[in-house]
Amino acid sequence: MRKLSMALLAGVALVGCGVDPQAENQEIVNNLVEAGYPADDIKVVDDLVYVGNDAHVTLEASREMIQGHTGHEQYSTTNLVGTGVTKICLNPTATFNSYSQLSAGLDLAIQNYNQLGLRITFQRGGTGCTANITVQTTSGTGGSSGFPSGGKPYGTANIGTGLQSYSVDVNEHVITHEIGHTIGFRHSDYYNRAISCGGTATNEGTAGVGANLIPGTPSTATVGGSIMNSCFRSTETGEWTSSDITALNYLY
Repeated sequence: MRKLSMALLAGVALVGCGVDPQAENQEIVNNLVEAGYPADDIKVVDDLVYVGNDAHVTLEASREMIQGHTGHEQYSTTNLVGTGVTKICLNPTATFNSYSQLSAGLDLAIQNYNQLGLRITFQRGGTGCTANITVQTTSGTGGSSGFPSGGKPYGTANIGTGLQSYSVDVNEHVITHEIGHTIGFRHSDYYNRAISCGGTATNEGTAGVGANLIPGTPSTATVGGSIMNSCFRSTETGEWTSSDITALNYLY
């Protein structure tokens, strides 16, 4: 949900031994383009590749997107959390916990998911979990996370410390949104980010992870119509909309 502005990798230089992050990122970029993402929606920031401005894509996840892809035909695959994951621990760092609004927002975000009776439950820290997500701070307002891979949720959710100056409800909204990405949800207005963000219409692409319309949900987005809209307002309540609940119950 934070704004990112970095150019795509223009070239790759193989230097030294081991894994070259530039070469790995170039493969991720190539896989995303093959999966159908517009090149101008793919950003590289701090050696991490993002789509939709706030969803980090790992090499493994990008490879899953193009499995079974041949020729110029494109197949959309949905990266979701597998049935072997039943409880996810959200583990905040000490720095995250030092921000009272962020910390309270995390508790409410966990409550959002657990009150729906999904096959996956969430808890704050502790033991007995089948998957873990580190919740940590980043600069600015908004946040970023990533998509699942290998049947596991993405392992990190970054939440901006600037949200300390917003209401607990807004913090709840942003954290719920970023957790949504970690379990496979795309932006509900991915086809036109201007719906929630304003400005020029930008299409994140209709292929790749989570771009399939979930049955029972509307095909068009509206302002305030979903926690998974690309951008948030200062008046957000942090609560699910009816279409959010339909989507979660369908997938999990």
